[in-house]
Amino acid sequence: MYLIVGLGNPGREYVGTRHNMGFDAIDAICAKYDIALKKEKFGALYGEGRIGGEKVLVAKPQTYMNLSGEAVREIRDWYKIEDDEILVIYDDISLPVGKLRIREKGSAGGHNGIKNIIYQLGTDVFPRIKIGVGAPDHPDYDVKDFVLGKFSDEEVKILVQSVIRVADAVEELILHGAKAAMNQYNG
Repeated sequence: MYLIVGLGNPGREYVGTRHNMGFDAIDAICAKYDIALKKEKFGALYGEGRIGGEKVLVAKPQTYMNLSGEAVREIRDWYKIEDDEILVIYDDISLPVGKLRIREKGSAGGHNGIKNIIYQLGTDVFPRIKIGVGAPDHPDYDVKDFVLGKFSDEEVKILVQSVIRVADAVEELILHGAKAAMNQYNG
């Protein structure tokens, strides 16, 4: 069973922000595969369903970004999910808006949500899908303000297509593995 986690922050003030791309991707996945997020436990909003015939859990941690790992660890431990079957989806400021990058493992790359997941799980060996949200255009710009900022209308059009591609990439990853998904969706 896969656990698919989208990172973001709960609350209306964070809807539509760069840091909530993981939540947006989870919404697209739930819509495509008819999965309802109707359970609240483990510090997360989550639901169960099937993708490509495989049973999955889909979750949005409600712990705020910097403590996302607490919810991920609790779900993993309760359902006895292997670390390499935890797929995390999140924003990445080092990628252009809308670009996807799938990885089998890796460092946090400065992302506090991923940093906390690595800390809580005790490993960096779990697949992830990064969604590019662009970078600040001014070197002195506060990264926190940038990732909590909203997208332009033009960026939203690009990102709508990106989260649809993420939903497809998730199925590819579950059915054929991370390498197959990387070959098809990276770039």
